[in-house]
Amino acid sequence: MHDVAEMRPGQQYRALGMSTGAFTICFAVWTIFSIIGIQIKEDLGLSEAEFGLLVGTPILTGSLSRIFLGIWTDQYGGRLVYTLTMLAAAAATFLLSYATSYPVMLLAALGVGLAGGSFAVGIAYVSKFYPTEKQGTALGIFGAGNVGAAVTKLLAPMVLVAFGWTMVAQVWAGVLAITAIIFWITTEDDPERKARRQTGEKPRSMLMQLEPLKNQQVWRFALYYFFVFGAFVALALWLPHYLIDVYGLDIKTAGLLAAAYSIPASLFRAYGGHLSDKFGARKVMYATFGVSLLCLFMLSYPETDYVIHGIEGPIEFSTSMELVPFVIAIFVLGFFMSLGKAAVYKHIPVYYPEHVGAVGGLVGMIGGLGGFLLPIAFGAMNDLTGIWTSCFMLLFALVAIAMLWMHFAVRQMERKAMGKRLSELPEFPEMQDIHEPKAHPEQKSATLSDWRPEDDEFWEDKGAKIAQRNLWISIPCLLLAFSVWMVWSVVVAKLPAIGFDYSTDELFWLAALPGLSGATLRIFYSFMVPIFGGRLWTTLSTLSLTIPAFGIGYAVQNPETPYFIFLALALLCGLGGGNFASSMANISFFFPKRQKGNALALNAGLGNAGVSVMQFVVPIVITMSVFGAVGGDPQPVAGGDPLWIQNAGFIWIPFILISTALAWFGMNDIASSKASFSDQAVIFQRRHNWIMCFLYTGTFGSFIGYSAGFPLLSNIAFPEANSLQYVFLGPLVGAVSRAATGWVSDKWGGARVTFWVFLVMIIAVGGVLYFLGNKDQPGAFWGFFAMFMLLFFATGVGNASTFQMIPIIMRKEIGRLMPNLPANDQLRNAEKESAAIIGFTSAIAAYGAFFIPKSYGSSIAATGGPEAALWGFLIFYAACAAVTWFVYSRRGGMLHDIERGRETPVQPEPEATTQPA
Repeated sequence: MHDVAEMRPGQQYRALGMSTGAFTICFAVWTIFSIIGIQIKEDLGLSEAEFGLLVGTPILTGSLSRIFLGIWTDQYGGRLVYTLTMLAAAAATFLLSYATSYPVMLLAALGVGLAGGSFAVGIAYVSKFYPTEKQGTALGIFGAGNVGAAVTKLLAPMVLVAFGWTMVAQVWAGVLAITAIIFWITTEDDPERKARRQTGEKPRSMLMQLEPLKNQQVWRFALYYFFVFGAFVALALWLPHYLIDVYGLDIKTAGLLAAAYSIPASLFRAYGGHLSDKFGARKVMYATFGVSLLCLFMLSYPETDYVIHGIEGPIEFSTSMELVPFVIAIFVLGFFMSLGKAAVYKHIPVYYPEHVGAVGGLVGMIGGLGGFLLPIAFGAMNDLTGIWTSCFMLLFALVAIAMLWMHFAVRQMERKAMGKRLSELPEFPEMQDIHEPKAHPEQKSATLSDWRPEDDEFWEDKGAKIAQRNLWISIPCLLLAFSVWMVWSVVVAKLPAIGFDYSTDELFWLAALPGLSGATLRIFYSFMVPIFGGRLWTTLSTLSLTIPAFGIGYAVQNPETPYFIFLALALLCGLGGGNFASSMANISFFFPKRQKGNALALNAGLGNAGVSVMQFVVPIVITMSVFGAVGGDPQPVAGGDPLWIQNAGFIWIPFILISTALAWFGMNDIASSKASFSDQAVIFQRRHNWIMCFLYTGTFGSFIGYSAGFPLLSNIAFPEANSLQYVFLGPLVGAVSRAATGWVSDKWGGARVTFWVFLVMIIAVGGVLYFLGNKDQPGAFWGFFAMFMLLFFATGVGNASTFQMIPIIMRKEIGRLMPNLPANDQLRNAEKESAAIIGFTSAIAAYGAFFIPKSYGSSIAATGGPEAALWGFLIFYAACAAVTWFVYSRRGGMLHDIERGRETPVQPEPEATTQPA
């Protein structure tokens, strides 16, 4: 790292002073909607949901951009990135003043949000001017630029009342542009940037910058910052609205009193940095969380009337927090949150001096996301509970979780260091496992540094038990992913019944979009396990399912919810679809070749069963009040019983949280599976990668596409059959056939099985076409239904057989391409490429979830029926059968001799292993 000892104080003070001043202006711009948004809401007649989205959009952009801006700061220097970021945000803010419609305002708000991303730039820039022992104070002073929120609350109402909200946007944009120019003129490049320029050294790549994000501690810091900063931003945006509606204040007074929270939550951040330098960040965090718990408990308590039946009659009294105690409580809360913000960022330059931009950007991004998500959650809590103080109840739960996690993590690390005197422990004991060398790699049981599944003795001794544990934790995580991914197919079918007036084409778009986003995400997810590790990635990807689950539960309760919100939720459901690629890639590393087919079939087949589970469970839970008052009121149905459609999303939340915990505490990483993206990207040069993408699209693409479109197609083609009570059987048949027939491919060969699968699928599609053409005849629906069951069964068998082919293909292909490599090195390369190909083919095939429902919709719109789409599918299956036969299963094909026992792929050679003492 660069040496800052020789720097003149003037350079340090100028860098810190200009950065802090610039961040203050940026923060004022970032929170501009907390004031002008109230007037915009009134002018445009926005609903609460639309207002919340408008206020939150800049916070979202400012959060998501932080990780990239932080990395670019480390690569190109803070002076350049800071200036360009401010100019871009100023331009967007100025253009906002010319917006006259809600969509255009949302677009401008995205650009305004860049002002919030400047935080990651400033943190990385300022930290490079100060030595470790002074970075806490320096970064605390810089972070005091949060006071910009108070500047907006104090000044913007006066400008708004006098000249209108457009003038506020123009003045704030002009000040930010001038600030950017002054910053560029008065500052200089940081010492690290200067040193690189002199030596000609290239900056570290983005992947190298992201390396520390694999550490659990980084994500724990992100949770801390989600509260101390995310909740600060959320309350800064929410308090004017809260004060106006709860205490009946006007906008000027509400803005002034909200500043009583924003000012201490900003200015005292510098003091928090000093305390962290002097006493340690951990002590400051304990104080922050402890006092916040107390304040939030008092703020959470709603106004309540009590009646006690006394001896001489009832005794009545009430409890409520008046305005003055409320302002005092939020002042104290803001003060301690400011200390916590500085304490969190004290850790980062100390422990990740070469990755301040990336780590600081991630932590800042998660914190900023709190500023976006929490106001939306506050509104949802108000709607669900009808209690104004529910926002503080939510924050109470959040800080309790953060404090418990911190405490148990600290205690765990201290117990590991019991043999040392306390004075010998590092300043932050919870971080010592990263920074102290480990004498024995196996001490961290979550990472398997010795993994030899092809070694029979190792497999029987302990390998099988570990692999089976990871498999049976992976299965429920994947099942839930498929449930959330495909839940939209049932929700969409019910939307017209509860008052959503959408056309057939619009409904098919909603059914198709999760497939589009899920397939696209799979492309990225397929490479994540070797980069981040299967344990961490499974945990995060499973937890991400709560986002669409909560969103669905909230949006369907109001028939006035705009169509674009449903489009966004449909895309978010794709988070579940992306999980399949990483899950299959992860499990493929755990099992030997002779068991891969069955293991992958179980993981995928039982995971695919999530579609059937969802289609069975959701129609039941939407008919009852599963969550009582917390779950919201039912939606009236014309001529029928009321429905709780929100339960289609809410029902998965507890299971997602349980599975997330199981993944984190029960799964393992395999050290030998680690690889960079560039290592895995070689699969794009492999011809068989693209051939298997084509074939797997024919099997899995059909399974997931038919699963998404079957409920709506059945309902439209046979409206009198009440088919929704039966459609879950299709995905169930496909999932069970995949899980139950993996051994068939292991025994007879995947290529032979795949060829016959496509022939059966051609026959089944022909049967579907026949019964659709004769749907007026008795029993036509059941014939149609039986043909689809055969089709689902065939896709399940084909899903297992195609994945069984990939490892065998790559073992032979690597032997041909790299004949001079030792056998074990060939195997390791084949395993890594097989895992990447499995993930990538699943990504391409998943587009079937988009194209099949969309093809139905387009066919119906163009011809009046789905037959044209089905004829296209039949021709495609004929092409898949021809490719399978010609390339793999015919005499002379790649797998013909292997599947008949006449040729043996490369086998592992015994190698010496060094076991830890």
